[in-house]
Amino acid sequence: MSCERTRAVLEKKRVEIGEERPARKQPLTDKEAKALLASVSKVIVAKGKASREIAAADATLDDLRGNTGNFRAPMIRKGKTLLVGFHPATLDSLIG
Repeated sequence: MSCERTRAVLEKKRVEIGEERPARKQPLTDKEAKALLASVSKVIVAKGKASREIAAADATLDDLRGNTGNFRAPMIRKGKTLLVGFHPATLDSLIG
């Protein structure tokens, strides 16, 4: 559901999607998630109506996981920032 809303926001703002990966069909591995954390400097974790910012060096794989233990979706990387989870205001500020 949140991925569909994210896609709708990105399409409405005409944001080009560099890579898209379905989380259920192709879930991230721990190794891939670590590589993703290593490629950014800031992580914004959105849960419900709140979001919090973490330096990537301080972020753990558990910060990227949801209640089920799976990695949260969507994950959007823009430059050196990684947004994890759906939060409309944060998404708007990230994509401009």
